[in-house]
Amino acid sequence: MKKNLLLTVILASNFAIHSQNKTITITNTLATDREFETVELTKKILGLPTAAKLDNYIIKNNNSILETQTVDNDGDGNMDVLLFQPKIKAKSKEEFEVLVGTNPNASQVASCYSRFVPERIDDYAWENNKVAFRAYGPVAQKMVEDKVPGGALTSGIDAWLKRVEYPIINKWYDKMTTGKGTYHKDTGEGLDNFQVGDSRGIGGIAVNIDGKYYFSKNFVSWKTITTGPIRTSFILTYADWDAKGNKITESKLISLDYGSYLSRYETSITGTKTIAVGITLHDKKGTIGTDLKKGWLSYWEPLDDSEIGMGIVAPKNTLTSFDNHVTNEKELSNLYGNISVKNEKAIYYTGFGWKKGSPFQTKQEWETYLTSFAEKINNPLVVKVKK
Repeated sequence: MKKNLLLTVILASNFAIHSQNKTITITNTLATDREFETVELTKKILGLPTAAKLDNYIIKNNNSILETQTVDNDGDGNMDVLLFQPKIKAKSKEEFEVLVGTNPNASQVASCYSRFVPERIDDYAWENNKVAFRAYGPVAQKMVEDKVPGGALTSGIDAWLKRVEYPIINKWYDKMTTGKGTYHKDTGEGLDNFQVGDSRGIGGIAVNIDGKYYFSKNFVSWKTITTGPIRTSFILTYADWDAKGNKITESKLISLDYGSYLSRYETSITGTKTIAVGITLHDKKGTIGTDLKKGWLSYWEPLDDSEIGMGIVAPKNTLTSFDNHVTNEKELSNLYGNISVKNEKAIYYTGFGWKKGSPFQTKQEWETYLTSFAEKINNPLVVKVKK
């Protein structure tokens, strides 16, 4: 009797595990191969019970276990999404198994990384295997307001031009703060030679009222959500600011995925129905490119002994117009993309391709990437759970 009971328990346990295993089909509707696009799986999508833990799952394709990452978006201690990046040929579909198990080859390196940097005043920096960025905090702002050297008062986004696949943020900050070197000189990994100043850098926003641009000061608080092999994400919050009598509230949920040259911004904002996302024109020696129908703007310019392409991409029908805003006011010339605010949110992507650290060697190659990026976000991979 005991043997039969044990057998029943084992069979029931095996059935419970098996019932939680899923097969999904991912379809690529575009006539181009797809990779470095992140698929998000939730318990609801997979039809898993509430008690299931996404961090107990692996994903297999053709007997290979794929890299995955789980993310707790709301900070309640339970993982909300399971991330992975499939490779799907043009106009085709692939099956993937979602199984209870562990990945013995899981990456121990957070290729997509971000953190608050108190040892360099109060930057917040983020990177993946292709690009790196930073934003400036309230202490840096106060230093400028108090006329203390070394601060920065700007909500523009800085770019760090890396030319290696491995993480560099901690290494570069260590060089600077310990006096071992400087990230302003390229010793083979890249450098920070990108001037932001009062400009929008790559992706800072503004609000246009009667032809004049208004923008916030530095971020006032931050929250890291995740780092890992596939995605880093975090929130920057800004103090309320004024746009000619209009009170603006602003916070940004920013994420950067493996393989992408563009960060994704989901800006929560009140007080305006449109925001202007900017990229700096620096000394105005570059060339702009625009395609409102496809949803992107570009600026390609010389930078020291190389060249750089900057870009803005927005989901279909949200990039309504642009302004090539050229002025004699120092650092205030920007290419602005006007993006609709819907339900107090605006979504857009901004980033860059540096000639020394990317495959983009010409303006045309950079704009081809922006076109492809826009097409993919407007035609996401289709995920179906096989029943």
